[in-house]
Amino acid sequence: MLNQVIRINLDGKEVLLIGTAHVSKESVELVRETIENENPDMVAVELCPQRFHAISEKKKWGETDISKVIKEGKGYLFLTQLMLTNFQRKVGDELGVKPGSEMVKALEMAKEKNIPIALVDRDISVTLKRALNRMGFKEKVKILFGLVSGIFEEEKVTEEMVEKLKEMDVLTEMMEELGKEVPSIKETLLDERNIYIADKISSLEAKKIVAVVGAGHVSGIKEILEFKVTGKDIGKEIAELETVPEKKSVMKYVNYALPVSLLLVIALGFFMQGGSFLWSSAIKWIFTTSILAALGAALALGHPYSIITAFLVAPITTIHPLLAAGWFSGWVEAKVRKPQVKDFDGLMHINSITDLWKNGVTRILLVIAFTNVGASAGAIIAGLSIFAGVIPKFF
Repeated sequence: MLNQVIRINLDGKEVLLIGTAHVSKESVELVRETIENENPDMVAVELCPQRFHAISEKKKWGETDISKVIKEGKGYLFLTQLMLTNFQRKVGDELGVKPGSEMVKALEMAKEKNIPIALVDRDISVTLKRALNRMGFKEKVKILFGLVSGIFEEEKVTEEMVEKLKEMDVLTEMMEELGKEVPSIKETLLDERNIYIADKISSLEAKKIVAVVGAGHVSGIKEILEFKVTGKDIGKEIAELETVPEKKSVMKYVNYALPVSLLLVIALGFFMQGGSFLWSSAIKWIFTTSILAALGAALALGHPYSIITAFLVAPITTIHPLLAAGWFSGWVEAKVRKPQVKDFDGLMHINSITDLWKNGVTRILLVIAFTNVGASAGAIIAGLSIFAGVIPKFF
């Protein structure tokens, strides 16, 4: 069990590593006792500035600028963070412990004793971006299914289950299974963060450090700290882990290749069949992409203005590789139906599929997603129809 403090000597400093479950009363008490008894020179917590701000200053989702999220194309990232937060909230509700209570206790104890605090985790946005960039389509589907089922399933999570997850062999087994199913997730969420957190801890200037981290990180961090190579350029390694590498995906080239191929086929059809082919191709493209994009916005229960916007922009955005119809319909949805305070507060209480449609914020995200799916489906159908009208005759 990881309900004890692991002491590590590192280059003249003592690190007391505490592995916790984020929704465990026992973990909260362990953190309190350790800081009280050890009186460290510094308290390190597995938090990034964003999560620290959310916990220490009770930051609410209401501070989110939804228009900015849409403009920067971060709707899917925002939705992923929301699902992760809701999953932890659900588990915490069933156990009567708020997620991250042990981190809150560490921050409170440090403040009471006037002990410096070190935030040693990587920014959550960087972690999620790196994970999403590395995942293939099948992996994304698996994760999405897991998150959705985790939020909406009726199975009760007991305290016994949580304590069992703190056993080292169970955690190792879980991570090994996760690595088989979704290798990129394990590498980004666990392995990379183990290195990052260990590097941050080893760079702290304090003789005695109490480090509060999730139980799943303890083994990896301990191993890295114990075998840390002196003289290693830690700053460079941390900087590399804080960057989001450009996504290497075939889809990037497909996004450019498809419109170019479409225009070439239309040009070929024009020379072979004349203006009638050009006119019929334009009609197919415009109405198929427009109708399906509008249908997507309608299925998301978008405002009529959002549906009209999806209809108007789809023919253009489906050709342009850097634009998405959902960005425009979602932006209109956010402007026409400005989310209210209750919508942002309700983000932490989404317990069913229907709640996604009832909430003003998540409905905007659905409008974005459904419009994009509809527009893409329309582009595929119209594109195949246009190709079918030229290729057989060409050969």
